[in-house]
Amino acid sequence: MAERLAETVDIETPELVVVSYTLAGVGSRIAAGLIDLFVCAALLFAVILLAVFVGSPVSPEELARGSTSTAWASAVVVFMQFAILWGYYLLCEGLFDGRTVGKRLLGLRAVRDGGYSVGFAASAVRNLMRIVDLQPLFTYLVGIAGIAISKSGKRLGDVVAGTIVVREAMVNQPIARVEPARDTELAVAPATALLDDAEYQLLDRWAARRGDLDPDRRAALTRQVGARLKNVVGEVDERELSGTLSRLLASERRARERGVAARGATGASRERYAIVTTRSPRWIAFAAQLTAAQRRGLKSFTEAQVKEFVEEYRALSTDLARLRTATRGSASDELFYLGRLVTGAHNLLYRDRRNTFGEIMRFIAIDVPTEVRRSVVPIALGAAFLFGPAAIAWTAVMRNPDIAPTFIPTSMLDRAEEGVERAKHQAGYIPDPEVFRPLMASKIIANNVQVTFAVFAFGITAGIGSLLMLVLNGVSLGGVMGLYQSKGILTLIVAFVAPHGVLELSAICIAAGGGFLIAAAMLIPGDRTRRRALVENGRRAMKLISASTLFLIVAGSLEGMVSPIPNWPLWAKLAVSAATLVLMIAYLTGGASRRRPLAAVETTPALVPDEKPLLSLASR
Repeated sequence: MAERLAETVDIETPELVVVSYTLAGVGSRIAAGLIDLFVCAALLFAVILLAVFVGSPVSPEELARGSTSTAWASAVVVFMQFAILWGYYLLCEGLFDGRTVGKRLLGLRAVRDGGYSVGFAASAVRNLMRIVDLQPLFTYLVGIAGIAISKSGKRLGDVVAGTIVVREAMVNQPIARVEPARDTELAVAPATALLDDAEYQLLDRWAARRGDLDPDRRAALTRQVGARLKNVVGEVDERELSGTLSRLLASERRARERGVAARGATGASRERYAIVTTRSPRWIAFAAQLTAAQRRGLKSFTEAQVKEFVEEYRALSTDLARLRTATRGSASDELFYLGRLVTGAHNLLYRDRRNTFGEIMRFIAIDVPTEVRRSVVPIALGAAFLFGPAAIAWTAVMRNPDIAPTFIPTSMLDRAEEGVERAKHQAGYIPDPEVFRPLMASKIIANNVQVTFAVFAFGITAGIGSLLMLVLNGVSLGGVMGLYQSKGILTLIVAFVAPHGVLELSAICIAAGGGFLIAAAMLIPGDRTRRRALVENGRRAMKLISASTLFLIVAGSLEGMVSPIPNWPLWAKLAVSAATLVLMIAYLTGGASRRRPLAAVETTPALVPDEKPLLSLASR
């Protein structure tokens, strides 16, 4: 009964049967999050230990100057730290049907609004939004507040991704196997039970509670129940009332186990107990199948077993529809139990198609560049808010270099002063200890990708957060360039920025386009609901973030490995820049003539499912 006091959400399956999901509460989600945090910390600690073992210097001289193995080991640690913090949730939920380690231990699962498997795309969106949900300062107060306030228990990531987190722990079996009644028992069985449903539930709760009460309160409760059922039990001495009620409850249970209708039941409600009696053995047998499938996966089943599982699921879906009608929407243990069985099987059967290597390559080669072209307006808007403030800051510093300290960090001012001397000796923009280039590249990639994630995620603030980050980065970029030009050493920083600048700045603008898509869904959803607009635009934005991440991996590698080289002439680095521009344009214009078939176009899962359910096996 406690389970039914929890918040639930009803979902209609493709079989036109309504199933109820029990929403995960704040406490269970916090507990699962703490478990996942511990897992991430343990993984990171293991990576650090491995890196120390692999990259430890073998001599005092190597310790002093740094060795190649040490540099690569440090680079691996930086990369793995980023991969664990961002990839753990994505991979777990994408590969294990919406379950991280914490969710699995606590019986939770993330599913899409239609009850479908969460998949990689929705998992990526909901987990990138953690940047906002964990605010302020990694306290997760925004996310916790969203879960507590939302009727469906959604944090911001769930709202944008179109997901919910549900409880999936199996309930205790409330249905006992009923031995076939003997002919003599059927002959004397009444046509209806003595109690209606409300009276039966009252008597059942009395039996469940009386053992926990002290004698005085138990006697008072027994008198109240006796008075409520006086029309059935009649005038009974108080000393015998408890025994009379117990015998009445036992008789009513036997009657319902044989499918006898409750007193006063009419129409479909008369079938309620007959449905439970005749069908419960099949439900119990299916529960064992479902448990095995949840533990080992349907891949462990033979084709014949999968076909049988699908047939049983369809049969139980029909039973659930009949039982819902018979109970007239009232709560019951049998309805809750059957609903959990159908829900669990639904999650297994209706899941996203597994991503094959060919599908992944198609996504990268066709879907991503197609979306970038489609989203040219929000991307151009992001570019305007980045390069506009940059041009203003550049002009302002050029005209009056004294204002530079007001908005340029002290470290950059000091580096510009050092740059004057470095330019005289042709030493390059920064010192170039070649051995540490891998470490530099990994740090740059991790930092820049996280910045673009933030630009995207803060689109949920109606675009204000994304816009602010663009303006601040634009002012910083323009101010530094203006400062170097005012000192006559612009070529020094241009030679450093040129190899990676095209891809890096393009990636920021593309990520900003994703953030503005989220903002547009909130502010101008058009003829769509905001919920639907957020889900649809969130999927589009995910493709933009994929493009941004690809560009930043290449840009970070160039920035760490090529940009610092001091003895390359400016024309050589500009040639690298031109090559990246040509390749980027070729990539973004590729696949123009190839589009996904109409049937494969992504849609909102709650409206038109795009999954390929295993139910199709049953018709082969």
